Amino acid sequence: MALSEYSKRLLGAYAEQPFLMAPMAGVTDPAYRIMCRRRGANLAYSEMVSVAGLAYASNKTWRLVLPADEEQQICVQLFGSKPDQFASAVAAVEERVGDRLSLIDINMACPARKVVTKGEGSALMRTPDLAEKIVEAAVGAAHVPVTVKIRKGFYAEDRNAATFAQMLEGAGAAAVAVHGRCATQLYTGQADWSVVDEVADAVEIPVIGSGDVFSAEDAAEHLRNSGASAVFIARGIYGNPWVFGDARALALDGIPVPARSSVERLDALREHLTLTHELLPLMSRARTYASWYLKGMPHAAAWRAQVVRCSTYEEFMALVDEIEHDVVACEAALAAGESVPPHPLEA
Repeated sequence: MALSEYSKRLLGAYAEQPFLMAPMAGVTDPAYRIMCRRRGANLAYSEMVSVAGLAYASNKTWRLVLPADEEQQICVQLFGSKPDQFASAVAAVEERVGDRLSLIDINMACPARKVVTKGEGSALMRTPDLAEKIVEAAVGAAHVPVTVKIRKGFYAEDRNAATFAQMLEGAGAAAVAVHGRCATQLYTGQADWSVVDEVADAVEIPVIGSGDVFSAEDAAEHLRNSGASAVFIARGIYGNPWVFGDARALALDGIPVPARSSVERLDALREHLTLTHELLPLMSRARTYASWYLKGMPHAAAWRAQVVRCSTYEEFMALVDEIEHDVVACEAALAAGESVPPHPLEA
């Protein structure tokens, strides 16, 4: 099968930057996307968006779709189970997002119970006829590439990713992403990247590998050792928005991943908090991601206990100042061969 122009376009984008910011519910909002874009992420995805929510013109759902002013592009990931709603959603997204829409991605990988019980997400791997109709409906309505994210299978014994991907290719998908776990595993155990190779051998369209990419080194290794044309980075972005630029520099230019100082990471946290404050009515999300930035710092556990008590932008920013003062003092003591001073609240 000859590659479509859409597949060729994606291969060109992957050659430039093969490490993609994976869609993650509750994480890949405009603030986090911008943090990563400023540090090397080219293709970034929305959170998972319900086609049913778009059908009801929910403002809450549209907030998940629309890029911030600073964002030059967005990949929008849709989920659902009704082909006609996918066709309508694609048309609506194209109209609202315009030229900044890079592609539509269809989620057939989410293992969450509330999604699967509706026949959506990874449940579609058990209903290939319906999955095919969904892709055909989306492709028929789209003027951008349509891609699909799948898993190894729904149950461990299924392992039907390769044949499922062939069906998706035949239905018009321009690329397919494969997560190396079955749906019933959720995110436990290890991702099986051999299934990525099985899919790459079975289809002509580009394949994106996914699963257990926790660092730039992981990302570069998976790109080098698998049949994937690109690699999704999901949990590897936690507290590390530099991972995309670092992975690209390592994989394409052989440049080692630099160490990031505590002060540099705290400055990034301030930047992230400011973006959240400016772009989202969701400062509560900062309680989660702030803890990611603190990993490995002196008194990190004690500071995380303080983070969860913050509610406002001002409270978060004041706490980061306290943390930096403490971290600098602790690191200076360690450099001088002294013991770490007690946490300020314990002194």
